[in-house]
Amino acid sequence: MSKKDLILDPSEYDVNTVVADIEEIRRYNPQRFEMEQLSAICYEDPTRNICVGYKDLGPNEFWIRGHMPGVPIMPGVVMCESVAQLASYCARKFKLMNAEMIGFGGLKDVRFRGIVRPGERFVVVVSLVRARSAMLLAQFQCFVRGDMVCDGLLRGIPLPENVIKNRQA
Repeated sequence: MSKKDLILDPSEYDVNTVVADIEEIRRYNPQRFEMEQLSAICYEDPTRNICVGYKDLGPNEFWIRGHMPGVPIMPGVVMCESVAQLASYCARKFKLMNAEMIGFGGLKDVRFRGIVRPGERFVVVVSLVRARSAMLLAQFQCFVRGDMVCDGLLRGIPLPENVIKNRQA
């Protein structure tokens, strides 16, 4: 993939600079415990609707024991969950959708291009292409050590929090 095909040139962000830590992410995202798939946000551009975040993969990730025992690799669905959480964070932080919660609406043209292992930093770049009251469309690219390991399009939909809470009762 050429540099012109990248959402954001890597020279524009520094994965060692934290602009939002886990506590700030929790202000916008409801996921907790093993479902938190972001460690920090390292870049935000509200004018272009682009965010970069990452997940530092430790030795105790919930999927390690069972996903390819002896040779653990990050499941593609967990990679996509990281993307969804970053897209939701950006949409809510930039006030692009009037929604308390944003859920998965679909995936399109997703390609897994590399293996992600415990001990690595999984970097996600998201560009919110479209954000309307009923739908969010995000282009994403994911990297490990500068190599693209996943890319595609994600759709998000607003979830009515009161309906979700009433169903839990």
